[in-house]
Amino acid sequence: MNVIFVFVFVASGVLLIVRDPNAFLPAMLEGSKNALMLGVTLAAVYAVWLGFLKVAEDAGFLRGFSKLLRPPIAKIFRTRDEKAAELISVNLAANFLGMGGAATGAGVTAMRLLGDRKEQYARTMFFVVNCAGVQLLPTTVLSLRIQAGSAAPYDIVLPALFAALTALVIGVLSVRLVCGRKK
Repeated sequence: MNVIFVFVFVASGVLLIVRDPNAFLPAMLEGSKNALMLGVTLAAVYAVWLGFLKVAEDAGFLRGFSKLLRPPIAKIFRTRDEKAAELISVNLAANFLGMGGAATGAGVTAMRLLGDRKEQYARTMFFVVNCAGVQLLPTTVLSLRIQAGSAAPYDIVLPALFAALTALVIGVLSVRLVCGRKK
């Protein structure tokens, strides 16, 4: 993939130098300035949401929300590992609240706990549910839309939620179909 990026960069640079040599350096500086501003903006968004997650975790909100998710998790994932089910519920709760970066640790640990052959169904289902990406507020997309000066940055919320829920239903049904119904 890096080879492709280097090729695109070099080809673009050569074309720009041939077409307008005086625009090459200003274009590179403007691009690097935009990349730096985007990185700072995303870092600020993650810092805010990770701080919010820590406050929610300390207040017991995340734990309470994950307890609400436990019954459906037990039914959907069919795992007997209580610690894995707890970590799955924390991961899904954090993802649902738009704190995907904060949910990664719980998700990785849950996958490790589900590592044996008996938990293959639960691992597959967990992977598919995470890939569906159901979020109440897609914070990264919202921050990018706000940074870009969108007139209506929140217009994406309902379509994104609908698309993610559709992907979730199709993914869950596909795992049940492919991995079998046996418990």
